[in-house]
Amino acid sequence: MNNALVIGGTRFIGRHLVEDLLDNDYDVTIFNRGNHDNPFSDDPRVQHIQGDRKDDEALRTAKLTVEPDAVFDCVAYHPGDVVSAVDTFTDVDAYVYISSGAAYGTEEIPKREGVAQLCDCSDEQAQSDSDESYGPRKAEGDRVVFEAASRGINAMSIRPCIVYGPDDYTERLDYWIDRVLNYDRVLVPGDGTNLWHRAYVEDVASAMRIIAEEGEAGEAYNVGDQRLVTLREMVELVADVAGTDVEVVTAGERELAAADLSPTDFILYREYPHVLSTGKLAALGWESTPVEEAMRRSVESHRESERDGAEWDPGREAEERVLSILDTL
Repeated sequence: MNNALVIGGTRFIGRHLVEDLLDNDYDVTIFNRGNHDNPFSDDPRVQHIQGDRKDDEALRTAKLTVEPDAVFDCVAYHPGDVVSAVDTFTDVDAYVYISSGAAYGTEEIPKREGVAQLCDCSDEQAQSDSDESYGPRKAEGDRVVFEAASRGINAMSIRPCIVYGPDDYTERLDYWIDRVLNYDRVLVPGDGTNLWHRAYVEDVASAMRIIAEEGEAGEAYNVGDQRLVTLREMVELVADVAGTDVEVVTAGERELAAADLSPTDFILYREYPHVLSTGKLAALGWESTPVEEAMRRSVESHRESERDGAEWDPGREAEERVLSILDTL
């Protein structure tokens, strides 16, 4: 297996996947609409086919042109996308679909593949683009993969939790890095022990390749950092690798409400712990990057970029009001 087709491949997970494949001697072709800058435009090792993955004819043309051994689907956001893909790539050695930890429909610790129940998905949700339908849509894509495998198609899926690292256009982690780099005191909602499993992007990329090489058709594989850190620990880790000192100040619902804030106004806060079991993936030979090193690379990337996470900013003035309230207690 050495010829890969990456559907997507230019933004975040797909970009790091292409780099991982190149590092492991794959011939790589990316297939996308060309709506985003192509970081591999000057790299002769990466071929590019322009087309819309929702156009079945374009997808078939890409397959006939590349004749891939492995297909990595980074931009299948609706179940119908997965249906088209598995019907197109019926004879490849591996089709790997990016699902999500959000596909799980029950709160369990940890969430295990084949044990924790997946979200249901209505016909309306399957066609939706809403944030609320994201988990159900990803779960239905998993079910398409399972059904395809029952027909002899070598399809499998990967379920990342919150993905972070260099080139993250969501800027979720960048909000917290920006706070650490620019303020002496960082406000963290709750008591700081909030736990939302995260996955370093380079580890997600290597996991996709390993699943294609070693995984079993019809199986799903969770991926996430093998060492979890709480929200408070994450902020402290950012400060440590950035070489700065910050005071982490925690605030409960009552203190936050005094400034018209709530815990969910802070990105990466989740009331109930979200933890994925990664033992099944590790059994294939996958290893995660130490979280300290992953965070160091993330902070370096942040400093070199213009990302600041402003989209997620609950308002520094409101935070300062909370900090003042806490100082008087």
